[in-house]
Amino acid sequence: MEFALLRDFGNRVAEAYGLVFTLSDDLCAIYLKFGIDLARGNGDGTWRLPVPARFVIDRGGVIRAVDADPDYTRRPEPADTVKILKGLRDGGAS
Repeated sequence: MEFALLRDFGNRVAEAYGLVFTLSDDLCAIYLKFGIDLARGNGDGTWRLPVPARFVIDRGGVIRAVDADPDYTRRPEPADTVKILKGLRDGGAS
């Protein structure tokens, strides 16, 4: 299957969907203790992260599936994503 993936530099798309959050000062300090400078890594000086999310959008621009959870440990199973994509390909929406 061929499909496009989004790389969201600066969290602009996540922000537009309300799926971005700023780390508290306490969390920033913990990250820095572990050598993680998120502001530098983001390249824009922010301490922001996107909420993990998956959107499956058909060729007509209709969102067919959404998973978004602020708990980064709960992610959709890749097999579920493949099933949705196959369903679209095999006769689902456009």
